[in-house]
Amino acid sequence: MQQAIRNIAIIAHVDHGKTTLIDSLLQQTGTFRENQQVTERVMDSNDLEKERGITILAKCTSVNFQGTRINIIDTPGHADFGGEVERILSMADGVVLLIDSAEGPLPQTKFVLTKALAKGIRPIVLVNKIDRSDARPDEVLNEVFDLFVALDASDEQLDFPVMYASGRDGWAADSLEAPRETLTPLLELVINHVPAPQVDPDAPFSMLVTLLESDPYLGRVLTGKVYSGSATINMPVKAMSLDGKTLETGRLTKLQTFAGVQRVMAEKVYAGDIIAIAGMQEASVADTICDQSVSVPITAAPIDPPTMAITIHVNDSPFAGQEGTKVTSRMIRDRLLAEAETNVAITVTETANSDAYEVGGRGELQLGVLIETMRREGFELSVSRPRVLYKHDEAGNLLEPIEEILIDVDEEYCGVVVEKVSMRKGLMTDMRPSGGGKTRITFHAPSRGLIGYQSEFLTDTRGTGMMNRMYLGHENYKGDLGGRNRGALISTEQGEAVGFAIFNLQERGSMFIKPQDKVYCGMIVGEHSRDNDLEINVLKGKQLTNVRASGTDEAIRLVPPRILTLEDMISYIEEDELVEVTPKTLRLRKKLLDSNERKKLQRASKKVG
Repeated sequence: MQQAIRNIAIIAHVDHGKTTLIDSLLQQTGTFRENQQVTERVMDSNDLEKERGITILAKCTSVNFQGTRINIIDTPGHADFGGEVERILSMADGVVLLIDSAEGPLPQTKFVLTKALAKGIRPIVLVNKIDRSDARPDEVLNEVFDLFVALDASDEQLDFPVMYASGRDGWAADSLEAPRETLTPLLELVINHVPAPQVDPDAPFSMLVTLLESDPYLGRVLTGKVYSGSATINMPVKAMSLDGKTLETGRLTKLQTFAGVQRVMAEKVYAGDIIAIAGMQEASVADTICDQSVSVPITAAPIDPPTMAITIHVNDSPFAGQEGTKVTSRMIRDRLLAEAETNVAITVTETANSDAYEVGGRGELQLGVLIETMRREGFELSVSRPRVLYKHDEAGNLLEPIEEILIDVDEEYCGVVVEKVSMRKGLMTDMRPSGGGKTRITFHAPSRGLIGYQSEFLTDTRGTGMMNRMYLGHENYKGDLGGRNRGALISTEQGEAVGFAIFNLQERGSMFIKPQDKVYCGMIVGEHSRDNDLEINVLKGKQLTNVRASGTDEAIRLVPPRILTLEDMISYIEEDELVEVTPKTLRLRKKLLDSNERKKLQRASKKVG
């Protein structure tokens, strides 16, 4: 007998509390034993997710409540991982739209809501973090309604139920005056408001693949929703692409459903279930796995194309191979192709250079996460500056990706923010006070103008500003932009940096290294205070003599070096520079390490110009 099912996705902007809410739901529905030790944000199982406090990979879980199995999908909230959100909604019959009670709707809220409304889903609005001191639930609810209207929601969708909650404290209520006890009111609303899966239990078996992952014991594991019929272990099936072409035939060697945060083996699965299967070698995301008699594939939503690309090279620096175990182009190629298979928002293209691969993605964060993951797996790489992916319209005009930027800043910093974004070809579309002495400014700006702006923005706003971005579409090319306005300090020698040398060179600019750091010729060791590159020797020690004079033995005072993260480095470099990535070290370098080669190239480019 099949159990009653509800399939819901929890969607929201990054850091509005999705994963914490799911933690509380799992605790209150008895998924964990009373004495079981559970980590905070249990759904964020990936190391990078735990460190950064964001969801990167979509994941499924399941709870039982009043005889109904509620399958819950935790989705990423950052726009760079939007590819995951789009696929997930094909598994869901309802969504809980989570909104922070102080921040209100932000760009990713708009993005995920657009996708949900387009699928005809009637969302439940949950105003979360209601216990914040700066909460403004009534205003936020009005902003949410305005957003629904702006996105052309139907009358049915506009009649959305509203709940107020604190995911951290584990309660939800249908009004601000109602008792604040448990999340039971939210679960009851899900059962009553979200429809049962619209499926055909009597038709032949078919499921749409939504997620693909690799399991060390089961191999390729495909997760998706069963749209019709039922399936049993060892049942013969075939895989069909979106155009109806048969990709392969095989058997369902393993069938799994979700119980809490675990996948559990099942003998039989039914229409409406969210399941994971093993046994298929070719099938991928957006393909249909079905009975041999099925001839029409399930339609799947197209994924928005990548907007940015980087080139990943084999590491060829003088220190190559000293820290990593995976250093060959073949190893890098196989790893990138494996990533592209499981992450449909990533594309990998081989370049004319056999040791380099072009990797396309949604933004700097997504590409940075991929590189950081590979680094932790033992890879050594060289990474180029990100560049946006252009298109041409029918008339041959050049089009570039445009993003909507939503910035919340203290009023005193509005001027500098408007000036800096305008210099990057940004167009201000809205500016309004958002309470508490803050102002919310909306811009439309080209993606290429925003590369590297995040760190500058935090400096300009003394770390108090918040910036959120969302891809809008491609528009006409906005014109040339200036590059970095300061040059690089480049090492002329190979060895260990000396404190005395760094002390004497500090007035030339800010340093990226400290004493005893290993450097090599052509490595970028700091930022010049002027707009030209400067070659320096950071190995030059103090000349020792027998003569002692007043003031010669004063202790040197070193300014702490400027520490850049991987994303900072990727967005900082220019076209003629690379980021060297190894398991233990991140370095900046020139593409051409030899000074004479760089000068020759510079002279040649001036002649062409």
